Amino acid sequence: MKNKILYIFIFLSSTGFAQESISELLKKHNSESIPYISVQELAMPKTKAILLDAREISEYKVSHLQDAIYVGYDDFDISTVTKKFTNKSSKIVVYCSLGIRSEDIAERLKKAGYTNVYNLFGGIFEWKNKGFTVYDNEDKPTENVHAFSKEWSKWLLKGIKIYD
Repeated sequence: MKNKILYIFIFLSSTGFAQESISELLKKHNSESIPYISVQELAMPKTKAILLDAREISEYKVSHLQDAIYVGYDDFDISTVTKKFTNKSSKIVVYCSLGIRSEDIAERLKKAGYTNVYNLFGGIFEWKNKGFTVYDNEDKPTENVHAFSKEWSKWLLKGIKIYD
């Protein structure tokens, strides 16, 4: 009987049934202090926003959203944003791989007085998973997506996973 239960558990785990959803992952890691914007809403032609990429430069060079501005995470400097974007009511969408690091950067923007800041739900992984285009370092469409790490790459379902 124990073996049957073990086999059932292994089967369910391998089918993805036991894997948490992106919603559950974000609830676990985020405080939800910054409102989310869905990839579908961001992709709508009427949605105009400043896009900030809160990943590391190696990730950005492999793949990023069109017109996104690299701001980084480990070396993020709020003055690079405040000097470039003085209108603190501008719509800003911050993203990373899944939406965890981007919440931290978005919180810093909010603390600096920006009032219209959003976190991209599911980040660039969800963007690619929903079939939207990402761009390489030469701003050309690419199937490559920096997968951050082996552990986190399970959330990237489409595209070619690239690691450092």
